[in-house]
Amino acid sequence: MESAAAREPRGADAPRAPAPPPSPAEPPAAPRARPRLVFRTQLAHGSPTGKIEGFTNVRELYAKIAEAFGIAPTEVKTPGRCAQILFCTLNSHKVDMQKLLGGQIGLEDFIFAHVRGETKEVEVTKTEDALGLTITDNGAGYAFIKRIKEGSIINRIETVCVGDSIEAINDHSIVGCRHYEVAKMLRELPKSQPFTLRLVQPKRAFDMIGQRSRGSKYPVEVKVTSGRETLRLRSGGAATVEEVPTEFEEEASRKVDDLLESYMGIRDPELASTMVETSKKTTSVQEFASCLDSVLGEFAFPDEFVVEVWAAIGEAREACG
Repeated sequence: MESAAAREPRGADAPRAPAPPPSPAEPPAAPRARPRLVFRTQLAHGSPTGKIEGFTNVRELYAKIAEAFGIAPTEVKTPGRCAQILFCTLNSHKVDMQKLLGGQIGLEDFIFAHVRGETKEVEVTKTEDALGLTITDNGAGYAFIKRIKEGSIINRIETVCVGDSIEAINDHSIVGCRHYEVAKMLRELPKSQPFTLRLVQPKRAFDMIGQRSRGSKYPVEVKVTSGRETLRLRSGGAATVEEVPTEFEEEASRKVDDLLESYMGIRDPELASTMVETSKKTTSVQEFASCLDSVLGEFAFPDEFVVEVWAAIGEAREACG
């Protein structure tokens, strides 16, 4: 007689337990939607409000503004044709170099485009080593005056104003040159020999006529409360949305920008910010100098300047804890 145990199938003959019903597949997480970045813009001398989007660097931003208002873009590609947009300011349509558009735009910032106005020529005699000019550029081929030093050679020439674009030196066009190249040309001009500057002043609204610098009061301001994020524009690669700079980054960048002005006669917040970012990856002034050479070699910073920058960044780090 066969036992019950013997009758139980074994191994491959054993029946399999019924498989549990398949659990419903979870749908893949939808990618986080990136908000459309749309910025409001006007021409600084007066215009309806336009909207721009889809730019990743400064050149594309100018092209979008030009397209919105049906004007020539900032780059000059056709011989004999002048670009219209000289520079942009944020949240103020006066020629205020403290509001100059640089490498970052707050997501709620209002952009004002300053277009070319009258052309003028001035003769200058270089009686001192320094002219008293601080030069910057719009990132798309036009250098312009960001600051005029009180009591300097240029300060005594009433027709030269902050915001004037430098188009030519002694009939030699400097369109397409970076700000540091223009500053170098001006420094190397011989003393006691007159030279001519061809300048283009930005077109101004009625209430801006007679305004030489940013010192005067301006009747209308766009009040904007910036969010916690900014659009970071890069000369190479796509723009990115980032958190606003930390207190240390802002203080260090300000100190480096001051040093750029004193050593090179230029101000460039984006360049200063790049130098601060580079310093975060280094632990010594020698390593910092080597990294600057690889990232910003075209500037050929002197050793003493690099040491000053490293020290200034260190001071900012200590001050901000």
